[in-house]
Amino acid sequence: MGHEVVAEVWRGDFLESVHHGTVVATNPSGDPVLSVGRPGDVAFPRSSNKPLQALAMLRSGLDLDGELLALACASHSGEDFHVSGALRILASAGLDEDALQCTPDLPLGDDARAQHLARGLTAAPKYMNCSGKHAAMLATCVTNGWSTSDYLDPTHPLQVATRKTIEDVAGEPVAQVGVDGCGAPIFAISLTGLARAFGRLAAAPEGTLEHRVATAMNTHPQWVGGTGRDVTVLMDALPGVIAKDGAEGVYAVGLPTGEGVALKIADGSSRARAVVIVAVLKRLGVDVSAIEDLATVPVLGHGRAVGAVKPSLALAC
Repeated sequence: MGHEVVAEVWRGDFLESVHHGTVVATNPSGDPVLSVGRPGDVAFPRSSNKPLQALAMLRSGLDLDGELLALACASHSGEDFHVSGALRILASAGLDEDALQCTPDLPLGDDARAQHLARGLTAAPKYMNCSGKHAAMLATCVTNGWSTSDYLDPTHPLQVATRKTIEDVAGEPVAQVGVDGCGAPIFAISLTGLARAFGRLAAAPEGTLEHRVATAMNTHPQWVGGTGRDVTVLMDALPGVIAKDGAEGVYAVGLPTGEGVALKIADGSSRARAVVIVAVLKRLGVDVSAIEDLATVPVLGHGRAVGAVKPSLALAC
């Protein structure tokens, strides 16, 4: 990718490092209105694909709503309510945690992981941040009478339906298929396509399945991320907005007015993602006063803030 500088790391008045990346914002028609880098290049959206995967499940007949649908879109922190929610989805399909094929893991959230270890617990699939998505995938298979033993195979009917849905809402063909960190297939699209898809979900008319996904996410942001997570803070503060973080520096946002934003930090770092997203939302005219805490990330020296990660001049207003 021909990435450009999107964030700067300042230690005092010294520019210590920079983050390169690509950013794109699309209008309600799905056309780019702001871009830095090469937004037409393809990338694996990683977990930013989850709302699109959840939409595919609904289109395939899954009957899920509210916080449990938000959990299907989540990279959750592994708090107790997240784990019990994943088990509830499985139980609704007559399954238990043994059916999960996501990677055994500890909770993603720092506090949840500390509590988990203090209890003497170990890694398991149900604690993995993708367990809600996997539980919903399995429930979709049961709904359709599809096999559950091979639901992660890219040729499985579930994954074929997922690919078609992603291509539909992104408005472009999938360019590459890989294996995500949780073991599920991951479908590569352009960042422009990812932004377009999020804009379409966020602005979808009431009564549509797209609207159902968006409503679940922005009504239950705690279930999409967790306590203190930037994606949760953003959705909680901005009514009607949907947001989803992804590994390797990916982030996507959809606005209820139909605009979409997608970015990828080239080095895969997560620390600049929220900083860049807030800067882009401000450029789009969104009132970001409620999320000013996300606009910079502190750079520490001896345990105190001595600088900050800030958006580059190319993005700052």
